[in-house]
Amino acid sequence: MKNRTLAIAVLLALAAAVAAWLATSGRAQPAPHPQPTAAVQVPPDTLILPNGSAQLALLRTEALTSAPIPLADALPARLAYDEDVTVRVFPPVAGRIAALRVQPGDRVRAGQVLADIDAPDLGTARADLDKARADEERKRLAWERARELGPGEGIARRDAESAQADWEAARAETERARQRLGNLVPAGARAGARLTLTSPVAGVVAERNATPALELTPGGSQPLFVVTQLQRLWLLIDLPENLLASVKPGSAVSVESDAWPGERFRATLMQVGPVLDPNTRRVVARARLDNPGGKLLPEMFVRASVLQPVGTGLEVPNAALVTRGLYTYLFVETTPGRFQRRRVELATHGADSSFVRTGVAPGERVVVAGALLLDAELGSGTGPR
Repeated sequence: MKNRTLAIAVLLALAAAVAAWLATSGRAQPAPHPQPTAAVQVPPDTLILPNGSAQLALLRTEALTSAPIPLADALPARLAYDEDVTVRVFPPVAGRIAALRVQPGDRVRAGQVLADIDAPDLGTARADLDKARADEERKRLAWERARELGPGEGIARRDAESAQADWEAARAETERARQRLGNLVPAGARAGARLTLTSPVAGVVAERNATPALELTPGGSQPLFVVTQLQRLWLLIDLPENLLASVKPGSAVSVESDAWPGERFRATLMQVGPVLDPNTRRVVARARLDNPGGKLLPEMFVRASVLQPVGTGLEVPNAALVTRGLYTYLFVETTPGRFQRRRVELATHGADSSFVRTGVAPGERVVVAGALLLDAELGSGTGPR
C-alpha cells in the first residue's frame, strides 16, 4: 500500500513538471511595435480619388474660358421678321385666285411668279385707259385743225380755245386712267388676260394665306404672301427700367435658345424703344441677329443677355456650382484625381450658366458634372482623402 502511494506521488510530480515546461516553452513572444510613419497631410477642402476609382467615371471637367460679363441676368426676348428685308404681298384688285405657283417654305427670286389672279376690275381699268387714249387723240387732231385755220380768221377764237381746252382735259384723263391701271398692277406684276402677282424681293415664302379659287378684296389686313430673308432676324428684348441707362445702341447681345442648348448666338442692339409699357414696366429694345444657318426661327422665345462693353468673367454651367449656406463653391482639379473645393464670387447667375468674378483663373479645370457627388464625399468624410 505504501509503494502504491509513492508511485502516485511521483506521477503527479512528473505531470506537474511537464505542464510547467510546456507552459514556459509555448509562451508567445511579444510582437514588435510598428515603426511610426509620416502621415500624409490633406487639406480639409481637398479630396483625392485614386486612379481607377469608380467615382472618377462619374465626373467631367472642363477648362475655364474668359468671356464678356452680361449686364444682368438673361432677359426674355422674342424673335421676329427683319422688316427691312420682309415684304407682305396684298391683293391689288378684287378678283379670284386662278393658280398658285409657290408653296410655303419655297425660295423665290425677285420677280418670280407667286400667283395668277382673275381680276374683272383690271379689264375695266384697261378699257378705260384705251378709251381715254382714243379720246385724247381725237381731241388732239381737232386742236391741230383749229390751230391751222388760225383763230379769228377761219375759226372763231373761242372755238380754238375750246378745242385746246378739250385736248388738255383728254390728256389729263388719259394720265388718270394710266395711273389707276398702274396702281392696280403692282411693281413687277404682269397684266394680261390675268394679273400675274410676283415677288418684289428674293427670299423665302414664310407665309401663304392664299388658297385656290379664293375670292380677293383689296384693303384687307391679311397678306396673301409673306416673303422674307430668314438669314436676318429681329430680336425684341424686354428691358427693365434699371438697365436703360446702361444699354446703348451698338451693344453686343448673347442669345440662348432651348432649341439649341449649349449654343450661343450673337446680335447687335440697334434701338431702344421710346415708350415704356405701363403694364410690364419694360421697354422693348430691338437688336439685329445674323442667322446664316437658319437655326433660329421667327416667333421663337429666347433668352438675351446684353454684354458689358468692358470687363470679362469666367463662364461655368450651373451644374458646376455647389451652394453651402450663403457661399458658392467650385471643385477645381488641381492634379489628376485631386480636387479642391474653392469658394468663388459670382458676377451674374443665369438660367443655364453663370459668370465667376473671383476665386478661379482662366485655364483651370473645374468639375462640371458630379460636383454634388464630390461635395457629399467631402462632407461625409468617408471618401478617399
